[in-house]
Amino acid sequence: MTTKLKSFLPLLGIAALAIALLVVAPAVLSDLRLNNLAKYCCWAMVAVGIGLAWGRGGMLVMGQGVFFALGAYAMGMHMQLESVGDGGIPTFMILYDPLAPLPAFWEPFRSGAFTIAMIVVAPVVVASILGFAIFKRRVKGAYFAILTQALAVALATLISGTIKYTGGDTGLSGFTSFFGYTLDDPLNRRLIFTITATLLVGCLVVAWQLYRSRFGELLVATRDAEERVRFLGYDPANIKLVAFVVAAVMASIGGAMFVPIVGIMAPKSMDAAASIFFIAGVALGGRAALFGPVLGALAVGYGQSTLSEQWPGTWIYVLGLLFIVVTIALPGGIASLATRGAGLLARLRSSDRKAASA
Repeated sequence: MTTKLKSFLPLLGIAALAIALLVVAPAVLSDLRLNNLAKYCCWAMVAVGIGLAWGRGGMLVMGQGVFFALGAYAMGMHMQLESVGDGGIPTFMILYDPLAPLPAFWEPFRSGAFTIAMIVVAPVVVASILGFAIFKRRVKGAYFAILTQALAVALATLISGTIKYTGGDTGLSGFTSFFGYTLDDPLNRRLIFTITATLLVGCLVVAWQLYRSRFGELLVATRDAEERVRFLGYDPANIKLVAFVVAAVMASIGGAMFVPIVGIMAPKSMDAAASIFFIAGVALGGRAALFGPVLGALAVGYGQSTLSEQWPGTWIYVLGLLFIVVTIALPGGIASLATRGAGLLARLRSSDRKAASA
């Protein structure tokens, strides 16, 4: 098999995943299970970005809940205003102050076009500012991980404390429509799943293109030998910044689609625990592989739903134990099993040839 053909094998895998999500899943799953799969796809989008930043760039991004929340609250604000109609004010604001006007920063989110733009622009701006400040000061390793997770905790605390503007711990809920489509209609719910699955496939295509590009090579080189990359005339901070921003946008898109699927957005969906949940899925699937983060996110999502139904207070400990076991025994994640199997098969064939020639 030629090298050029091998480079396009992942594209065939993406096509197979697209068929499984967009054709097979709607045909065989009930509306409830399909809605759950849509939720897992949102987490998978976040995981693809983490795979780029952590798996290829060596940046343990433990604060993706920040960008997940940016997209989710942008979508939630639009859907909240869409539900109350023109000139309406969200119910939770009326409860706290019946005479208070709609906050000025809420008003633009009545526009669907503005909302979609902010889902992309907001994470780009925030990630660029944070990334520039962090990477230019050469912060990395454990310090980078702690700092990013601290940002997620800070944002969750801020949202919890601004009840009049964000709904606080209760969050945003009570949505009735999604860009004019009634959420109670099962056909519209399936449409939302189709959009979410298509966006996940799109994120994988973007990641595949980046992995095989010159930028992807520089990102891996920066992870493995940052000083050598700097010696060659490239700025590692800029390379890391691009990966960090792309990962932030993917997380924001995942958060935006999470809202119409689940019907609520609260700080608990983007705090430190949520960010660790994202990381655990990527580690389980295999952070360095293209499909590893997606497989891990889907598996962890399914495990959460299954275990939480049977043991509501225990599943988080099972997830933690699984994360520890995978980190120690299978650092490459589930995706590395295929490579290990191929290597073992090659060694067996080599042994057979040697035995035959002896």
